[in-house]
Amino acid sequence: MPSDQGPSPRRGRRLGIDVGSVRIGVSVCDPDGILATPVETVRRTPSAATDLDRIVDLVNEYEAIGVVIGLPKTLKNTTGVAAETARAFGDRLAERIAPAEVHWQDERFTTVTAQQALHASGRSVKSSRGVIDQAAAVAILQGWLDARR
Repeated sequence: MPSDQGPSPRRGRRLGIDVGSVRIGVSVCDPDGILATPVETVRRTPSAATDLDRIVDLVNEYEAIGVVIGLPKTLKNTTGVAAETARAFGDRLAERIAPAEVHWQDERFTTVTAQQALHASGRSVKSSRGVIDQAAAVAILQGWLDARR
């Protein structure tokens, strides 16, 4: 069962996940939980089996002890369809990666912040869509890590 509670006190890598309708951004942190870095962008598939399989593969590849999934809330702090999609994905993932834990992180503005940072660095949003998803995943995971220090 995914957890909204605090972090696991164990040392180890965690993946950050930005679940979108078209792509899933993935990031990872170092074993000490200090810095999140981008990993890849996974294309969503209609059956969700292939994209979920890839995330499970990444959990195993990085020997992650947990996954932090962005929970897209509205400005009024409510959840909508996007949050329900992220929760459903997280629930399916939790079943596949146990005993690794799934945590949730408010992801309001992460994609917008990522887009602004890329634009400021001279990259266009159109040519950076996959990178934006990774940058959003980094922001999700880094925010979660920073909140627990």
